[in-house]
Amino acid sequence: MDVASDPRIGLMRLLWWQEAIDKIFSNKLIEHPVAQALASMASQNKANKIWLKRSVEARITDARREPADIPQTMEELERYGEDTMSTILYSTLEASGIKSTAADHAASHIGKASGLALLIKSLPYHASRNRHFSYIPAEIAEKHGLLVNQSGQSEIRMDSREELCNAVFEMASVANAHMQKARALAKTVPREAHPVLLPAVPTQVILDSLSRVQFDVFDPRLAQGVLGVSPLWYQLKLKWFSWRGKY
Repeated sequence: MDVASDPRIGLMRLLWWQEAIDKIFSNKLIEHPVAQALASMASQNKANKIWLKRSVEARITDARREPADIPQTMEELERYGEDTMSTILYSTLEASGIKSTAADHAASHIGKASGLALLIKSLPYHASRNRHFSYIPAEIAEKHGLLVNQSGQSEIRMDSREELCNAVFEMASVANAHMQKARALAKTVPREAHPVLLPAVPTQVILDSLSRVQFDVFDPRLAQGVLGVSPLWYQLKLKWFSWRGKY
């Protein structure tokens, strides 16, 4: 949605993928390189239609949401993270032939944390585009004095930097809790699953970068390099975790 010049075009692309997934699993030919790669996986029973559909449909639901619509609870954002991020990890584990309850549980937590971290990182973008903080749950906004009622509709104030930082800290703490739960499972996760779970690394980088700027999403340092750190340092972290067989 964010790379489309018109939101309607972005939605059309998502709807096309929703239909394409149905065609792929009905053995219908689609002239699209990514769809053909997925069809190849599906023909080997290495792609799960449920996870792919769930990921696309969650994004379609989000795309149809009005910019002023505010999620009510953190659980809604966690569910969005699982539906859009964890499902991709589930699919990759399955395509790799890895059957492990521990790996699935770790993927669930990493996906939720990754989804939350990316939504937090995107707050300035959505604020500049829609003049709204679209992804701060109402329950957290109200707790920190950010929720106001304008003409019968709830909105989140954009004029209180300190309270915004407190709200972001609370959201980031939920993401960090998921990261800790995922890492607590590391000893029971098969070693061959660890590379699939490497998205935990950029998620932790985002959370660490937020911590360094006291959870001020408007701090310009967050826009530097890769996720707020130098590209070299980011690559070294990925290589280190990959070499150590960790996530």
